[in-house]
Amino acid sequence: MKTLYLECGMGAAGDMLMAALYELLPDKPDFLRSMNALIPGVQVSALSGESCGVTGTRIAVSVGGEEEDHCQHQHHATPESISHILEHLSLPGDVKRHAQAVYAAIAQAEAQAHGCPVTEVHFHEVGALDAIADVAGVCYALELLKVEKIIVSPIHVGAGTVRCAHGLLPVPAPATANLLAGAPIYGGEIQGELCTPTGAALLTHFAGEFGAMPPMTLLGVGCGLGGRVFSRPNCLRAFLGETAAGGRGEILELVCNIDDMTGEALSFACGRLLELGALDVYTTPVYMKKGRMGQELTVLCNPSQEQAMARQILRLTTSNGLRVRACGKYFLTPGQEAAQTPWGTVAVKTGQGFGIRHQKAEYEDAAQLAREADIPYQSIRIPPEH
Repeated sequence: MKTLYLECGMGAAGDMLMAALYELLPDKPDFLRSMNALIPGVQVSALSGESCGVTGTRIAVSVGGEEEDHCQHQHHATPESISHILEHLSLPGDVKRHAQAVYAAIAQAEAQAHGCPVTEVHFHEVGALDAIADVAGVCYALELLKVEKIIVSPIHVGAGTVRCAHGLLPVPAPATANLLAGAPIYGGEIQGELCTPTGAALLTHFAGEFGAMPPMTLLGVGCGLGGRVFSRPNCLRAFLGETAAGGRGEILELVCNIDDMTGEALSFACGRLLELGALDVYTTPVYMKKGRMGQELTVLCNPSQEQAMARQILRLTTSNGLRVRACGKYFLTPGQEAAQTPWGTVAVKTGQGFGIRHQKAEYEDAAQLAREADIPYQSIRIPPEH
């Protein structure tokens, strides 16, 4: 499986991410030509450089011939105006959809931070045309790299305070903290903002999981440099490699016993937990004190989701506490394909690894075909040679 690992030991910003991915691209000049044709007056340049002895690339975005730090007039924008710009970029549809989703997440985080509706958010740093280029560039580079899985390290956010358009704010800034909810982060002795809202939104949007680098056959390394000088290399590294299909990892079981919720209420809670990112949710009938019948609720999640998912369980159920079990797991690598049946095309979920392949028709697709053909659901079968 083609896997990208992002090492964020000095945080992340949009330009650092784009620079690291740029170094991995097979056709760098074509990427720059495409980027420089996106927005009139916005130019993207790739500059070789070094930070504390580590060489890499710095992406410089200029608006009207000036870089962001030297611009006299910042481009302030609303979510609607940014959406309009992104929609009309000459980029593939999937790239624009990812970019739109990233900015929607930023808008929501800013609105939460400032206590206002999303429609009243006015972007400053993240609304500048150079940041739009950063977001579009990262989304486009990932499309060109065709990675199947993205893993992100715990994110160094920095410490102290940062001065921005809203004044002096603590690090991580409120919008950044909102965007990083559920992700593993840490501070340290380095003073300053290491992870920007743009970087946080990109990482959390694309991360398939957070954690340590998996075993991989390395295909390439990209190093994106930041513009500020610190006592250690200010860079973000991207490792591109092949990981084995199927593997072993870690998973958490969050478990609690419930005997005072109706079936409808518990069913609603289970559905919401799945919508909020749980890997799986199920209940098991149990006998409780004084012979009362109850349900044992089990929620499976990645270790990085522990606190966020525990809070949701306590919020959505009547339980006052829960147990956490760390488990090892073996898994088949998931995938999705399409198969032709005598009744039409059906989406197929696959699992591969350890010399094993599983496949199963997506329920809604198969059910729709069965309704249209007026046949039993079990008659919709995937060809064995698929």
